[in-house]
Amino acid sequence: MISVPVALGERSYDVLVGRGARHRLLEVLPVGAVRAAVVTQEAVPVHVDAGIEQRTFLMGEGERAKDLETVEGLCRQFSRWGLTRADVVVAVGGGVVTDTAGFAAAVYHRGVAVVHVATTLLAQVDAAVGGKAGVNLPEGKNLVGSFWQPAAVLCDTEVLETLPPEEYRSGLGEMAKYHFLGGEDLEDCNLDERVARCVGIKAAVVAADEREAGRRAILNYGHTLGHALETAGRYDLRHGEAVAIGLLFAARLAERLGRIDDRRVNEHLRVVEGYGLPTALPADTEVERLVELMSRDKKAVGGLTFVLDGPCGVEPAGGVSRADVEAVLKEMST
Repeated sequence: MISVPVALGERSYDVLVGRGARHRLLEVLPVGAVRAAVVTQEAVPVHVDAGIEQRTFLMGEGERAKDLETVEGLCRQFSRWGLTRADVVVAVGGGVVTDTAGFAAAVYHRGVAVVHVATTLLAQVDAAVGGKAGVNLPEGKNLVGSFWQPAAVLCDTEVLETLPPEEYRSGLGEMAKYHFLGGEDLEDCNLDERVARCVGIKAAVVAADEREAGRRAILNYGHTLGHALETAGRYDLRHGEAVAIGLLFAARLAERLGRIDDRRVNEHLRVVEGYGLPTALPADTEVERLVELMSRDKKAVGGLTFVLDGPCGVEPAGGVSRADVEAVLKEMST
């Protein structure tokens, strides 16, 4: 078992990575918790034993369930059951579950402890770690949320063996991102080590910038276009696949702006292709619609803002012209 600390002072916690990590749940529950509200989905084939009184609360499937209506429903059920601020919410599932249950925990009674049992590769390497919880609006992804650090995160790599291939591939999109955030050695690691390495990279960034005042924005590398593709709702892409396309878009945009050279763009292409992820936009891409959606991104302040590679590494870059963005999008969709 690999333990990765997330150093945040009194809010610090550990992420446990390895086969059977889900069975360590009782060890990581907050001291004094009497009840555990287990939030999961019908399709999640993972069961946990909190070792205290627990009740399971099901939420809907897919991104459509990651909304304010679901959060309200969960909070009302918590109230009817009698969950208190001294108890704990246990999120068992992928990023949709950890994001939604984490936000419900953050707002119920103004904050109840939460433990994440991440059951997908995407959740293990990214979504369940770092304390960003939130839900979508029709206008965009993750536009309503909060920072609410978990008490612990359990990444059981054994459960990844049951994931459908497309779900596993979605997680690889987030893993590809970490290659460009200091994870050049990921290709030399086994699965447990890869997950722990990604968590370690994210933990270091979060420890330095918990509330995304600056550097933490680099964790959104590839996500500006990725989120726009998802929000558009007309492309058959999972989150990690959309992020993979977003990584290549960001690389090409950075090259167009003179920030990186062709060699670095090809490195992005090699990594994304190596994970078997898509490398081009759908042929029927609506360029203007994607630009509109990207302008609503949370990072956008005073114009189009992206996280781009450059001489100093990956960093936020503002003031990008619409013409440059449209030109790269058109290149990638033909």
